[in-house]
Parts: sequence; structure tokens; C-alpha cells
Amino acid sequence: MEASNVFKKDDLGLLLNFKFNNAYPFIIAGPCVIEDAKTMEGIAAALKDYSEELNFNLVFKASYDKANRTSVNSFRGPGIDRGLEMLQNIKSKYNVPVLSDVHRVSEIEKAKAVLDIIQIPAFLSRQTDILLEAAKTGKIVNVKKGQFLAPWDARFIAEKLRAAGNGKIILTERGVSFGYNNLVVDFRSLPVMKETGALVVFDATHSVQLPGGSGQISSGDRKYVMPLARAASAVGVDGLFFEVHPDPPSAKSDAANSVYLGSFKDGLKNVLKISEYSKI
Repeated sequence: MEASNVFKKDDLGLLLNFKFNNAYPFIIAGPCVIEDAKTMEGIAAALKDYSEELNFNLVFKASYDKANRTSVNSFRGPGIDRGLEMLQNIKSKYNVPVLSDVHRVSEIEKAKAVLDIIQIPAFLSRQTDILLEAAKTGKIVNVKKGQFLAPWDARFIAEKLRAAGNGKIILTERGVSFGYNNLVVDFRSLPVMKETGALVVFDATHSVQLPGGSGQISSGDRKYVMPLARAASAVGVDGLFFEVHPDPPSAKSDAANSVYLGSFKDGLKNVLKISEYSKI
């Protein structure tokens, strides 16, 4: 991999104006979906406090539209216009970079005006048009590796983004399909994906998801989130991804695998400590 094709944490830090501890993985965290302004602000305020206390770099994540819900009756969020407005408010008030996912090429023009990182959902990780359009914005692009992809296939994702002139690439591991309604994590995928020259993130909450495991909604098991996050830190990652909520059982999306906001800080302490001894 040529040095010019490698995206480094230092590069990310400069782009996002990080001022804390670049030795730790950066943390992407927030609710799965934007539910309402009060809930989102409460989560953002707590995460900002945690980041300052534990000295990690925070990217706030929330989806303005969950277009890939199992059921047509599931809550999807406030939509792009109101959602981006709320994310802009979080960005300005708490001085944190923000991330959300886009599901259509037509969303990208609006999204790039607010988002610091444009995320491509796992189910769209092979969709060339949306990858190219996201790359053309010049923004940092985070692509969730599809549950159906091998880690070595991630290089083709990176090639598409670079073909559009954008090397600011993050690749996120979120588990691979294992039979029906189940995911497993092969931790070899983290160093394999690192060979692409992209930054590599481990999504600890979606990796414990059981897609469609509760009929018309997905299930999951949050008790495995922090053990998997510790394992990823031991292998070595650039960043970690968590969905958090003050009351996960009442969350409108990913209720079964979101982490309790109140216990997140203590769980994260061990994860960050392990990362001090493991670098990729």
C-alpha cells in the first residue's frame, strides 16, 4: 500500500479538530435513531462529559432515517430535513463532529452540508453509485462492511472511493451473517481490513444484533457488547462504534443491543485501558 493511499488517525484528527487523546481509539457513539430533541441532547451531553473525563475523541452518531428497518411499521426517525437540523444543533452546542447514514444518492447533497462523516449502511456497501457520490463530496466516508462480505472484499470498497478521488476512508466491521438471524465476528477481519489503508472501526453493538430475530424487529444481546469491544481493543482498532440510550428497552430502534448510557462510561474505561497495549 502506497503511503499516499493510507488514511491515518492523525489525518482524521486534523480534519475533525480533535484535541484529546489520539492514543485511544476514537469513539463513535449515540442513539440508533433520532427519537426527539430532548433524548438526543441528553445523550450528547453525557457522551461529551464522558469524553472529557476519560480523554477520548468523540464522534456523535444518530440516524435521521432508518430506511432498512425489518418492518414497514417500524419507527424510522424524523427524516432528513428535521434530522440534519437537530444534528447541526448538537454539533454547534457540544462542539463535536457528527455522523449519520445516507440511504439514497439524492440525500448526499443535503447531508454533506452538516455531516462531518458520511456513513454508508452495510446493506449498501457494494452499491457503486452511492459510494462514488459520497466520495465526491470530499468528506470522510465511513462504510459499514456488509454482513455478506469477507474482510478481504473490503478492498474493493476502498478502491471505489479512491476512484472518485477520496482517500478519507473508514471501514467498519459489524459482524458477518452466520446462518439465519445471527451474526458472528471474526477478529482477523480487523487487521485484514487495515491492509486497505483505511482506518478500521469495530461496531460493538451491531455485532451482537440478531437480524430479524424477534419477528418483525431485530433482536440482540447487549451483555456481549463490552466483551467484544475489549477483544477488538486487544486486536487493535482505530475506532469503536457504540449505540447508547438512557433506557434501551424503550428505544425505538436496536433496543436489544444498545448500551445503557448510565453504565457506558465504566464499561468503556476497561476498553480504553486495553487499547493502550494494542496498536495496529
